[in-house]
Amino acid sequence: MPLYDYKCPKHGIFHDLATFEESSAPQACPHCQTSSPRIIMIPPEVLAMAPDKRKAMSINEKSRHEPVFSTADSREDQILEHKHTKNCGCSSNKGLLLKHPDRSSLRQQVILMQDGSKVFPSQRPWMISH
Repeated sequence: MPLYDYKCPKHGIFHDLATFEESSAPQACPHCQTSSPRIIMIPPEVLAMAPDKRKAMSINEKSRHEPVFSTADSREDQILEHKHTKNCGCSSNKGLLLKHPDRSSLRQQVILMQDGSKVFPSQRPWMISH
């Protein structure tokens, strides 16, 4: 049988064995026999956890039961709703999506030289063209 936690108003927390069916019912305090409700205690490790880690674990737990399916439309909506902070590095991506929703003007430009070689002005100068 599992061990459950209960809290007596006079004597505090105590533990008692109970079946699953009886677990939600109040139990008698071992000292004064007062009917005491069941409590759910949070481990100290969770309380002392860094807020960022607690938030990440909460999101991971939620995503197990409520998965989010990523589509092109949902990603675009997410970018449009995104709130930028001072250190946000995605501002340039948002601008590209808003200015070029069809992305037609973002295609790579190629300049053919007289000798037949190709130059890609949008690429890094140290990259070799094929």
